[in-house]
Amino acid sequence: MIKVLHGVWPLLLGIVLIMLGNGMHFTLIGLRGGIEGFSAAELAVVTSGYFLGFLSGARMTPLMIQRVGHVRVFAALGSFMSAGLIALPLLAEPWAWTVLRVLVGFCMSGIYVAAESWINAAATNETRGKVLSAYMIAQTLGIIGAQGLLALGDAGTSVLFIVASILVSISFAPILLSATQVPTIEVARPMPLRKLFSGSPLGTVGIFLLGSVYATQSGMGAVFGTQIGLSPSQIALFVAMLFAGALMLQYPIGWLSDRMDRRKLIFGAALFGATSCALGWMFGGGFWSLMAAAFFTGGVTTPLYALLLAYTNDALSAEDMPAASGGLVFTFGLGAIVGPLGTGWAMQALGPFAFWSVLGATFIGIALYALYRMTQRASTPVTETESYLGVLPTASPVAVEAAGAWAAEQAESEREVDDPHP
Repeated sequence: MIKVLHGVWPLLLGIVLIMLGNGMHFTLIGLRGGIEGFSAAELAVVTSGYFLGFLSGARMTPLMIQRVGHVRVFAALGSFMSAGLIALPLLAEPWAWTVLRVLVGFCMSGIYVAAESWINAAATNETRGKVLSAYMIAQTLGIIGAQGLLALGDAGTSVLFIVASILVSISFAPILLSATQVPTIEVARPMPLRKLFSGSPLGTVGIFLLGSVYATQSGMGAVFGTQIGLSPSQIALFVAMLFAGALMLQYPIGWLSDRMDRRKLIFGAALFGATSCALGWMFGGGFWSLMAAAFFTGGVTTPLYALLLAYTNDALSAEDMPAASGGLVFTFGLGAIVGPLGTGWAMQALGPFAFWSVLGATFIGIALYALYRMTQRASTPVTETESYLGVLPTASPVAVEAAGAWAAEQAESEREVDDPHP
């Protein structure tokens, strides 16, 4: 593994630094929003603004890169993102934050597209799986580590926003100085949603609902903590637990994914997520009960995303995978825009613990639809499924397409080993 990472460690270091800055600003929005007296509904609009920008960036950045090149796009987006983070405490109004978050989301999505292109180009067919796994771990560790950095200052001042901006600014040095090879980027036109749904109804619906879950957790988690009276350090730990659970449960769910009907695993994981939300709703008054609920709820969200991607790949041909990758990222983005808006409205009307109610209801929706789909289509034999590879929900179409191609190649290689004389 050390040999594999030797050529990509500067890229991964840059990603960790970017995620430290981006992870800090996500939690800071909830903390500073509470200090400024923003309502849950207002902060929900701010959260959705980020994912609106993120979705737009995923569509437009490849065209920008083809026009002016990776380095210029990467540097420009990094500069705008750094400026946007610094401007947040200077313009503490909901409308201004929404505009700035659209900008930050757009830039972050473009940064992912460029960085993932470099990482994919630096990997070979033999190392791509390990490199993408290391990339996922680097992202998650960056988000978790960001929560610890919140102890460096007071969210009521500009200090933490400046720290986040500095981290994003310096993150580009290891990436730009090491990325000597400028990769070509060819992102296929996203598959129309109707065709995507026809090919994999569960994958399409599941990804949409999971977009709602992920955006609500990452964007409204700190808002929930603020409204129930947690201290800044407790809120930071709560958000960290959402992502720590994903890091811990990714492997066991991935191991099961390659050994059983994936629809049953999707059903079970979603049901487990709903149960964890119910525990958070019932016992959320206790601090450690709240932390446990966050750990297990967040713990199934990211693996479910990768699981739904793997299931969708099983249902589609290799030729359709590039277009399907863009379609799935677009579907996820739509859910991520809608989810926080519904959660913010519910928290405004019913109180902060509606955070758990909306999450739990969405998980139940995924579970019930998976159960329904099991009655509509025969299961794919395990020997004919693609391999599972952990992919974060924030991945661009570049990483999703690369992961899908690797999974197909890996599964084909394993089948040739098992049956050398078909």
